[in-house]
Amino acid sequence: MRRPQLTETITPKELQSLKESRRNLTILDVRRKSDYDADPKGIPGATWRNPEAVEQWRDELADQEVILYCVRGGSVSKSVSERLIEKNINARYIEGGIAAWKDSGGPVEEK
Repeated sequence: MRRPQLTETITPKELQSLKESRRNLTILDVRRKSDYDADPKGIPGATWRNPEAVEQWRDELADQEVILYCVRGGSVSKSVSERLIEKNINARYIEGGIAAWKDSGGPVEEK
C-alpha cells in the first residue's frame, strides 16, 4: 500500500529550507554514471547511487525522507522516485535537477 504524498517533487528553495531544518534527510544523486563522471560536482551531503541498480540499495532507505536529483529532474529521478515509493519510501525529486539547484545559487562540492 502506498503512503500518500503531497507531491513527488521539491523545488531547490524548498530543499534548502529542509536542509536547514532537518537532520534526518537523505539526499541522493541518481545521475547516470556517465553524467556524474562528466560533472562530479553535487549537492553537499549527497551520495551518488546508480539509478540502474535501485533494487539493490532501496531497502537501505526505509524510514528516511529521501530527496533525489539527476541532471534536469526528468526521467531518471522520476523513475527512481517511483520505484522507491513502491516500497513505501518517502521520496521526492528536485524539479529541474542539479541544473536548477545550481541556477538557484545552491552550493555544490566536488564528490
